[in-house]
Formats: sequence, C-alpha cells, structure tokens
Amino acid sequence: METYIVRVNGKEYEVEVEMVGGGAPAAAPAAAPKAAAAAPAKKAGGSGTAVTTGTAGKVFKLVASEGDAVKAGDTIVILEAMKMEIPVVAPADGTVSSIVVSEGEDLASGATVAYLG
Repeated sequence: METYIVRVNGKEYEVEVEMVGGGAPAAAPAAAPKAAAAAPAKKAGGSGTAVTTGTAGKVFKLVASEGDAVKAGDTIVILEAMKMEIPVVAPADGTVSSIVVSEGEDLASGATVAYLG
C-alpha cells in the first residue's frame, strides 16, 4: 500500500493506494471525499467583468438572465452549500452579458458564473 498526498482546489488529502492483482492501483475505500469541481461552461467563455463564487457549492437557482441590467450587490446566482443558500452577487453595475453555468452544477470556490458587460 502506498500513501500519496493529493491536492484539490488548494486543499490537501492523504490517499492510500493498493496494488490489486498486478493491475493498476485502486484507491482505498477511505479515499478523500469528492471535492466540488468547476463545471464546464455552457459557453466558450465571456468578456467583461467576471462574477465569481466565494465558496464551493451547487448552483441552486439562476436569478439573473442574460441581458438583465444589474447593480453592484444584486444577486446573479444562488448556490447551495451545506443546506444554506448563498447569493453570488454582481461586483459592479452592468448588464449580464453571459451566464456560464446551469442549475445543478457543482462549482469550486472562485468559479466564474457569469460576465457583466
């Protein structure tokens, strides 16, 4: 059995790997918990001011839509993390030029959810 340190989104996990039947290593059942990963964007990107998450979580609800005018502090998306609803807000006044996530996606802390133009 070999022990490895795995770093996911800046957080370290210790993982034990055991060689099974001469094949490839298999992760031990007590491996690190699954970390939230940034979901692939619906669009190939965006331009303007990025609206990013402050914490990891699942996209619970899209509040704003593309083309909506928003002011700094307006909610764009609501995340669900640990049974709490956490708003992701516009960092500045502008118009939502693109939403790059969809409801139900798991996101890492710092993931971009939208762009303001």
